[in-house]
Order: sequence, then C-alpha cells, then structure tokens
Amino acid sequence: MADRLVRARRYREIVTVFARHGFGLLLERLGIYRYLKMKSSDAGAAMNNAGASAGKRLKAALEELGPAFVKLGQILSTRSDILPADVITELQKLQDSVKPFPFSEARRLIEAEFEDRLENVYLEFEEEPVAAASISQVYRAKLTSGKPVAVKVQRPGIGKTIDLDLDILKDLARLIDHTSYGELYDCSGVVAEFENTIKNELDFTKEGKNADIFRKNFTRDQGVAVPGVRWIYTTERVLTMEYVEGIRIDDLKALDLAGIDRRKLAEKLAASICNQILRDGFFHADPHPGNIRAMPDGTIMFLDFGMVGSLSEPQRKTISDFFVGVTTRDSGMVARAIIEMEAAPSRVNRKSFEKDIDQIIEKYLSMPMSEIRIDQLIREIFQIAFANHIKIPREFALLSKTLGTLQGLLEKLDPQLDSLAVAKPIAKKLIIQSFSPEKIGGRAKKDLWKYGELLHMLPSAMLNFLTKMEEEDFTVSFEMKEEDRIRKQMEKVSNRITFSVMLLAVSIILAGVLVASALSAGASGEMYRLNLLVLKSGFAVESVIVLGLIVSMFRSRK
Repeated sequence: MADRLVRARRYREIVTVFARHGFGLLLERLGIYRYLKMKSSDAGAAMNNAGASAGKRLKAALEELGPAFVKLGQILSTRSDILPADVITELQKLQDSVKPFPFSEARRLIEAEFEDRLENVYLEFEEEPVAAASISQVYRAKLTSGKPVAVKVQRPGIGKTIDLDLDILKDLARLIDHTSYGELYDCSGVVAEFENTIKNELDFTKEGKNADIFRKNFTRDQGVAVPGVRWIYTTERVLTMEYVEGIRIDDLKALDLAGIDRRKLAEKLAASICNQILRDGFFHADPHPGNIRAMPDGTIMFLDFGMVGSLSEPQRKTISDFFVGVTTRDSGMVARAIIEMEAAPSRVNRKSFEKDIDQIIEKYLSMPMSEIRIDQLIREIFQIAFANHIKIPREFALLSKTLGTLQGLLEKLDPQLDSLAVAKPIAKKLIIQSFSPEKIGGRAKKDLWKYGELLHMLPSAMLNFLTKMEEEDFTVSFEMKEEDRIRKQMEKVSNRITFSVMLLAVSIILAGVLVASALSAGASGEMYRLNLLVLKSGFAVESVIVLGLIVSMFRSRK
C-alpha cells in the first residue's frame, strides 16, 4: 500500500513539473490528466515560460525531476532523427551534477560492500569528493601500497529511485504508444533503451570491463590510454581506478602552457575515435571534455566508461560505406548504407529516399570539406530517414552524438582540422582490409556454413511443397497494384485498336469500290449510281470512326 502511495505521489509530481514548464496542453492531448484523474494545471505556465524555447523548458523540467530524467534527456540528445535541432542542442547541455551526499553515507556504503572498515580497505581517503553527479561521486584515495586511486561511489538509494521512475516511464510510454504520437515516436523503445543504458551505468563492474576492453584495443595505438582498474577494490557499487590528473582537453590555456601541440592532439583524438568506431566496433559514447584528459607527454586519457557503443562487423562495414559515400558525395552509397542499418521496413521507397539524400549531398557539394559540420549533416540525413519510416538503431544514434561532440572538441583544439578528412583514409583502409585473404576466407567459411544449412533444409522443404501439391492445398496468388487503372487503360487501348481495324476495313472496301468504278467507267448508269452510293456510305462510316477516335484521345488526356 505504501509503495502504491509513493508511486502515485511521484507520478503526480512528474506531471505537475512538466505542466509547470509549459507542457500542460501536450499532457492533456495525450490523455494523461484523464488517465490520472487530475485537473489540468497549466494555468500561468504559458506566461511564465513565454520567453523560453521548448528545448530550454524541457531541459529545465528534466533537471528538476532528478537523475533518471536527466539520464533520459541525455539519451534523447542522441536522437537527432526524431527531435528538432534546437531541442537536441539544449538537451546536450544537460549536466547531472548535483549537491554531494555526505561522506558518512559514502563510508557506510563502502564498508557494506567490502564488509570491512574503510581504514582497512584504503590507506588514505579524502572526505571531500572531487566530482559529484546524480548517480555517483568520485573521491581521491590511496591504496595500502601507497598508489593514488580514484574511487567512484554510487549514491545511496539511487537504484530504488531509478526503478520507481522507470516504472512510471514505462507506463507513460504504453499510454503514449496508443496515441497518434506513438505512431511517430517509438516511446516504449526509447524507454527500453534508456533502461538498458542506466542499468549498465548502475553496475560499476560493467564500467570496469569496458575500461579493460578499451585498454586492450588501445595497445594498437600510440599516445592513447585509459586508467587501470583495481579489481580487488571494485564491486557493483564501488569502482576503484588509477588516479589521473592531466589537463582537461578543452583547457586551451593550460595546454599551451604545458607546451602540448593542439593540432597533433586533435589529430590523435580524431583518429582514436574513428578507430574505435570503424576498426574496433567499440567506442566511447560520451566523449565530452570532462571525460578526456591530456597528459604532459601529449597522451590522451579517456575517463568514465559507463556509456559505450558497440558495433558488429557488418555495422562497421555499413558505417565505413556511409563515410566514404559522404566524403565522395555518392548519395546512392549513403542511402544504401542507411537502409542496411537493419532498420528499414519493406515498404521504404528506396528511389525516393535516395533522391532525398541526393538533395542533401547537393546542398553540401558547394561547401569546402573543412566547413561541413558532420553532426549537422548526420542530423539532416537521420531526419530524412525518419520521414521515410526508417528507424535508426541505438548504436547509430549514439554514434551521431559521439561524432557531434568530437567535432565540437576539434573546433576548439584546431579550427582548421577537417574531421572528415581524418575519417576518410581510415574508412578506405578498412574497406581495403575487408578484401584481404583472411577476411574473404572468413566470409567464405560463414557462407559455406549457410549453404550447408540450406542444403540440409532443402529436402524437407521440397517434400513439404510436393505434399501440398498432391493434397491440392497449394495456391499461388498474384496481386497487381492499381489493377483498376490498368484495366481501364487496357480497355481504352483495345477500343482504339477496334476503331482502327474498322477504319482500315472500310478504307479497303472503299479502295475496292474506287478501283471497280474505274474499271467499269463505260458501264450502265445504274452501276455508276450504285458505286457512288457505296462510296458516299463508306466515307460517312469512315468519318464517324475517325470522329470517335478523336473524342477517345481527348477524353484519355483528362
């Protein structure tokens, strides 16, 4: 009973906050007031929010509602395919920094996780956090070995808070899915994506595993690294990693004072992100300046691995094709790449979609490559995909956000650097590698396996087919599109052919009569009059047929 009361109170709080920020009319249209048996509470909201855009009002409402909604907003900021650019821009500004929780709570949680006193786990532990966010906060500490570490501690009770909000969001999504908005926006799908993301972020062992994957992948790159995870001191709610000082990558003054070449740093960052996407298929999905440090020797250090994107080999090939298509201005290649994102329904009109893509490519043709904003280009392409009923998968939406953030960082570090120029050789190199003997051999093995499965299934399929034929339980039906229009057109054609044949027959008869008249020029007057009568009748019939043809032609044009 108490849980139901808590849920009902939170539900009403959420609706009230959105109404206070000017979304009351939308709530009413969605039937949410009626569903909760609440009165419309939009009075005065329009006046209070008159000067604010929808994006700013949405951002303010999400921040007021707390961690779960802030995270939801951050995920929505990746959906440039369904939300306007101004809303995306505001949601990208969402910060989940909140007032730090007391050190005493952090102590209790750490001691509960390790079943030991804090002093026995860490040699030193600073009481003031170096960073505080909605889900966790980070402390500086030292292991018993004396090594400095960063300790990420989950906010106490955050799991229950998020579970409650998730339950309400799922209920709202189901309600919206039965409205006209549900036909446009897959709300249940968005909430499911959000649930998967935030549940992963709540399990710090998954973040530690992500860091280990990045470390393994970065062994092929020079000057890119991640902090080491201290697994003995890590649980689902406590993450201990090597402490990294470094310089924030957007602190240009500090970079210059340290003598770090900003252009080389930008090139290294761009190459790393491109390799993560195109080579490794595992990329940092939240590379904002706070999550990237530049070390004194110019090494790039990535931090915070709670949000990552993962791409299969076919998806990486699709992304490579997409970037090569963009950089070579090949609209057909871009359209095919998007359709191959495993998201295109059978009803999509490829020719129409390719034509729409071509218009965007034409728009950018006159622009120098260095002036093209990759985030804006991808946003426009994804919006066209949405208009053509093509749903963009989560991984590609995250990819769009990652590349948009990357471009913003590159513009700060070196405005002259062309991120597309960095991506193009990497994409081409990977496409060439896809034709290597190893890759071809691997694909051949997979294909042979599929053909083997097909041959194995063929006898039973043929037996089933023949059985249905014998039992007369087999029908083949053909459906002709616009059947009525085609039938009417065929009737018109056949009518014209009939008229033409009749006209030809009459003409032949008249020609015969004329020849006979010439041969019997000296015959009796009766024969002459008969021939004349036949000629006049034939010309009359011929005139009627010609008139009928003319009328038929004019009618068919209307």
